[in-house]
Amino acid sequence: MSTHADSKPWTVPALAEAKRNGQKLVMLTAYDAGFARAFDANGVDLILIGDSLGMVVQGHDSTLPVSVDDMVYHTRAVARVLERALLVSDLPFGADATAERALDASLKLLQAGAEMVKIEGAGFKLDIIRHLVEREIPVCSHLGLTPQSVLRLGGYRVQGRGDAARQLLDDAKAVAEAGASLLVLECVPTPIAGRVTAEITIPTIGIGAGPDCDGQVLVLHDFLGLDSGHRRPKFVKDFLAEGGSVAGAVRAYADAVRAGIFPDAEHAYAS
Repeated sequence: MSTHADSKPWTVPALAEAKRNGQKLVMLTAYDAGFARAFDANGVDLILIGDSLGMVVQGHDSTLPVSVDDMVYHTRAVARVLERALLVSDLPFGADATAERALDASLKLLQAGAEMVKIEGAGFKLDIIRHLVEREIPVCSHLGLTPQSVLRLGGYRVQGRGDAARQLLDDAKAVAEAGASLLVLECVPTPIAGRVTAEITIPTIGIGAGPDCDGQVLVLHDFLGLDSGHRRPKFVKDFLAEGGSVAGAVRAYADAVRAGIFPDAEHAYAS
């Protein structure tokens, strides 16, 4: 059983220790107190308030309409009930367009109960990561498929193939050097995600990035097999069918991640 209710609360330094010890990290998204409580009590190490809420909660076609106020509302609801899991909140589209805007939004999220903010991309975002970290705000970076870039990318596609692999590796090293404490890799071929994980010092959390990452994350609705109104990605698995209840699904997911059996080849991209 993967219930860890008696364990110490997760902290940012503990994430790096987990990577050094080869301990897999278990992450799920949550947007309300009820699911957050169930996840926290059944072995989830990190909870992400994702701007994915724009698609799975609000019914939008992308994450772009989500506001800072939306993120603050859901962050506050989840933070009230957590006892163990570390809470990460997304900076929504445009909130990190400048260092000043990113700092203002991050302060609101931390005051609502977040313990880390997530930022998509590298490039000019490196200066923003440094700006936040220098002001004692922990940062999780997000590379590969970055949903806030959907208009530029022309859709939701696997990233890091071919010549783009080198840039992805360089960006991963750059966000770590800028001070990020965690890195989400989304829709990245397994070999590339494995190489990134091996070559950077901060933990990686995969979503469609294969089993070699230091941990895994899934969107709540995907992991429970709920119809979100959007195409189901290859990397999604319905753990509710396996676990029989929400609590059982969480334990089945956590056990599979920690055992290194999820994702398997069926739920990953080989190249």
